[in-house]
Amino acid sequence: MNVSTISVLMVISLGAMSGTAIGLVIGYALKKHKSDWSAMTRHEKTVTTGLIIVCSGICCAGLGWYFLVAPPA
Repeated sequence: MNVSTISVLMVISLGAMSGTAIGLVIGYALKKHKSDWSAMTRHEKTVTTGLIIVCSGICCAGLGWYFLVAPPA
Protein backbone atom coordinates (compact mmCIF):
# COMPACT_ATOMS: atom_id res chain seq x y z
CA MET A 1 0.00 0.00 0.00
CA ASN A 2 1.47 3.30 -1.12
CA VAL A 3 0.03 6.32 0.65
CA SER A 4 1.01 9.72 -0.67
CA THR A 5 1.53 12.75 1.50
CA ILE A 6 -1.34 14.60 -0.15
CA SER A 7 -3.75 11.78 0.79
CA VAL A 8 -2.76 11.98 4.44
CA LEU A 9 -2.99 15.77 4.49
CA MET A 10 -6.39 15.66 2.80
CA VAL A 11 -7.72 13.19 5.37
CA ILE A 12 -6.43 15.38 8.22
CA SER A 13 -7.84 18.62 6.78
CA LEU A 14 -11.24 17.15 5.89
CA GLY A 15 -11.46 15.43 9.28
CA ALA A 16 -10.56 18.62 11.14
CA MET A 17 -13.08 20.72 9.21
CA SER A 18 -15.94 18.25 9.53
CA GLY A 19 -15.11 17.54 13.18
CA THR A 20 -15.15 21.26 13.95
CA ALA A 21 -18.54 21.67 12.30
CA ILE A 22 -19.98 18.64 14.11
CA GLY A 23 -18.52 19.76 17.46
CA LEU A 24 -19.98 23.25 17.11
CA VAL A 25 -23.39 21.88 16.12
CA ILE A 26 -23.42 19.49 19.10
CA GLY A 27 -22.34 22.28 21.45
CA TYR A 28 -25.04 24.58 20.10
CA ALA A 29 -27.67 21.84 20.42
CA LEU A 30 -26.66 21.22 24.04
CA LYS A 31 -26.84 24.98 24.73
CA LYS A 32 -23.09 25.01 25.56
CA HIS A 33 -22.17 27.32 22.69
CA LYS A 34 -23.20 30.93 22.22
CA SER A 35 -22.86 33.07 19.12
CA ASP A 36 -20.13 35.24 20.68
CA TRP A 37 -16.99 33.66 22.13
CA SER A 38 -16.55 36.41 24.74
CA ALA A 39 -20.11 35.85 26.04
CA MET A 40 -19.29 32.26 26.99
CA THR A 41 -18.11 31.18 30.44
CA ARG A 42 -14.83 29.36 30.93
CA HIS A 43 -16.66 26.05 31.37
CA GLU A 44 -18.62 26.54 28.14
CA LYS A 45 -15.40 27.35 26.27
CA THR A 46 -13.75 24.21 27.65
CA VAL A 47 -16.71 22.01 26.70
CA THR A 48 -16.87 23.48 23.19
CA THR A 49 -13.13 23.06 22.66
CA GLY A 50 -13.27 19.49 23.94
CA LEU A 51 -16.17 18.66 21.62
CA ILE A 52 -14.26 20.07 18.65
CA ILE A 53 -11.10 18.10 19.48
CA VAL A 54 -12.94 14.82 20.09
CA CYS A 55 -15.15 15.12 17.00
CA SER A 56 -12.16 16.08 14.83
CA GLY A 57 -10.22 13.08 16.09
CA ILE A 58 -13.11 10.73 15.39
CA CYS A 59 -13.63 12.17 11.90
CA CYS A 60 -9.91 11.95 11.06
CA ALA A 61 -9.78 8.35 12.28
CA GLY A 62 -12.90 7.39 10.34
CA LEU A 63 -11.77 9.06 7.13
CA GLY A 64 -8.28 7.61 7.51
CA TRP A 65 -9.63 4.12 7.93
CA TYR A 66 -12.06 4.50 5.05
CA PHE A 67 -9.68 6.04 2.52
CA LEU A 68 -6.28 4.68 3.56
CA VAL A 69 -6.87 1.27 5.17
CA ALA A 70 -10.13 -0.19 3.91
CA PRO A 71 -9.72 -2.40 0.85
CA PRO A 72 -11.25 -1.03 -2.35
CA ALA A 73 -14.54 -2.63 -3.33
